Amino acid sequence: MTPIADPTGAAAFVDDCWNRIGSRGGDNSCPRLAQYTRCLNCPVFERGAALLLDRPLDDTGALLDTPRMPDLARTAAGAAYAALRERAARASTEAALSDEDRATIQSALVFRIADEWLALPSVALRQVEEPRPVHSLPHRRNRVVLGLVNIRGTLTVAASLGELLNLDRSGTTRHAGRNAYARMLVATHRNEPVVFPVDEVEGVVRFASSALMPVPPTLAQATAMHARGVLAWRDTTIGLLDTARVFDSLARSLR
Repeated sequence: MTPIADPTGAAAFVDDCWNRIGSRGGDNSCPRLAQYTRCLNCPVFERGAALLLDRPLDDTGALLDTPRMPDLARTAAGAAYAALRERAARASTEAALSDEDRATIQSALVFRIADEWLALPSVALRQVEEPRPVHSLPHRRNRVVLGLVNIRGTLTVAASLGELLNLDRSGTTRHAGRNAYARMLVATHRNEPVVFPVDEVEGVVRFASSALMPVPPTLAQATAMHARGVLAWRDTTIGLLDTARVFDSLARSLR
């Protein structure tokens, strides 16, 4: 059983059965494998990853610069222990926060498209998937809408954030050798899911509202239109996207 930090001081536990009887390091004896073939398709595995992503924030949760989690679902067990270790490392930083800042802590999932680091609020994310084929739609020339992708038996619209935000993907980027981190983000707004292929998933960051800076004039216009602000992160910045604006633009692209 994998422990997960709980704001009440108790500990919640995830049964990491995939490491014991599943296909992710176990002995493959799980009876569910006959139906789901591998743990990535199993709802038990999905719930374990979702619990890590959706767990309530507490005063000792990590703020910025959390360790990389290339695939939140795949690394569910290890990420839980990493989060506990991160508590101690961040305690002194968070102790300096005012009570007002503590009350405004939010979380977002950081990802990369080409050379741009972006983030979507965690509440908008349903799951992170490995890349899979996208089936194009006939007679549709809008480059934002890529087509349909099968997400665990459900056909879901796939859209290009790179095209929507007018990001330059024509040249070779400094991240060209990191294609192994490519993932598909399943996000939802008003119960409408959309799949966003991205070049890399970094992990979850937590931040106080006061850390969110205005969108700089140097940011591409299309990106600026869809952003709530930017966060200073390591030696660069993250563009925090506004979920409602992104989905409103996608809705117009689908018409």
